[in-house]
Amino acid sequence: MGTIEAPHRAKADRPAATQAAADQPMYASRVKVYPKRVFGKVRSVKWAVLIVCLVLYYVLPWLRWDRGEGVPDQAVLVDISNARIFFFWIELWPQEIYFLAGGLILGAFALFAVSSLFGRLWCGFTCPQTVWTDLFMWVERWIQGDRNARMKLDQGPKDANYWTRKALTHGVWVLIAAATGGAWVMYFNDAPTVTWAILTGGASLEVYFFFALFAGFTYLLAGWAREQVCTYMCPWPRFQAAMLDENSLVVTYRDWRGEPRGKLKGEGHGDCVDCFACVHVCPTGIDIRDGQQLECIGCGLCVDACDSVMAKLGKPKGLVAFETLKNLSASAAATAAIRPGPERQKAGMAARHMPRFIRPRTIMYAGALTLVSVVMLGAFLLRSTLDVTVIRDRAPLFVRLSDGGIRNAYTVKIVNKTREEAPLALVLSAPEGFRMVVQDVEADAQGRPLLPRRADGIAQYRVLVSVPGGRRLAESTPVTFRLLDPAGRAVASTSSTFAGPRP
Repeated sequence: MGTIEAPHRAKADRPAATQAAADQPMYASRVKVYPKRVFGKVRSVKWAVLIVCLVLYYVLPWLRWDRGEGVPDQAVLVDISNARIFFFWIELWPQEIYFLAGGLILGAFALFAVSSLFGRLWCGFTCPQTVWTDLFMWVERWIQGDRNARMKLDQGPKDANYWTRKALTHGVWVLIAAATGGAWVMYFNDAPTVTWAILTGGASLEVYFFFALFAGFTYLLAGWAREQVCTYMCPWPRFQAAMLDENSLVVTYRDWRGEPRGKLKGEGHGDCVDCFACVHVCPTGIDIRDGQQLECIGCGLCVDACDSVMAKLGKPKGLVAFETLKNLSASAAATAAIRPGPERQKAGMAARHMPRFIRPRTIMYAGALTLVSVVMLGAFLLRSTLDVTVIRDRAPLFVRLSDGGIRNAYTVKIVNKTREEAPLALVLSAPEGFRMVVQDVEADAQGRPLLPRRADGIAQYRVLVSVPGGRRLAESTPVTFRLLDPAGRAVASTSSTFAGPRP
């Protein structure tokens, strides 16, 4: 038999391109991005959004809201020790955590709707990673200079100037990170009290742990990781494509107008002069002219950079713009046979249409938003401020008395979500012959036990219900407990059962 040749070729026989690809490392080293300062309409909007987000985050814990004596007066507070969430006039109890879940669902649908309409608007303008990275980069430019100055500083000698500027930059970063971690802790503790405790060393170990945790992650993610978070750590870019379609407004390069690229004075070239201004301002370091990319956060800074270049060259703005992919395709088809120039510009812009904001996808998201909002609003308006729960003892199910009667024991809990403390009368609705006794309480003029309410709290009472001997009983008899206000109106009720011996 002949020798069977190996199905693969030796390493030396492989094509050069294949060999080069095989020799590349699995993980490439990070190429540091040096975003350049840019001015324009989009940048102004981003500054405004950044300031609003930072003010809300840092200032909200310090706002006061008077709720009465003995209750926290912090406007926004997650009070873990008392199991409450305070949000201005709204107070949520542990059993109302579904409101928080509904709020998160509402936020998710809102994010889906915004992404369907305007692409990665959240990522580019309001995401905490974007906001704090923007703030950290502003500090870096303020101390080390703009793009070229920072590149020169990093590539130059490690002299006193280098270390001074770097130390000052990181010092300011640490202060911002500390303020960020401290502000997060304030949402779970009284802001003035916990701030003084942190500064004087009197805070608990838990407070210092979470303070250090959030301060450390702010410094790491906004100061060092930056675009790596958006590119590799954040899951949102991976599945947001499911919410986009050809009518979504996204940051894009109008290649029908810009191609072929060339010098300003060249013939037969598009409007793009290949100046790389759009690349130099990008916080993730990509080239928007390469099309839609995972790394693009939709911040629109490349729009301002390109518009400034077009203005200097005397050309129309909008070579890089917020545009729909449908319009991009329509303009490209309309200008395919037209040479670069004013006529091509007119034909491309004439082929565009207004974005369709009302379409099946957005209608679906709007419907979901409306449904969740109506359900949450209805639940909030119908939420009770006074609840009563009754728990029957299970061991033993009943007690036989000396006269042959049967007695059941119950635990009655009154949940009072208001500051009202007036006692409530407890009334038992049961077949004739049932008697009720509440331990350690007084009775009203009609002999009904009066149960004091605990303001903004839970009051618990021991209730005994008995039936005299000689009475025939079912194994389980339904009973109802009702609470009456001083005017005699029923304000809360709950049902239970009275257990007896098996017939």
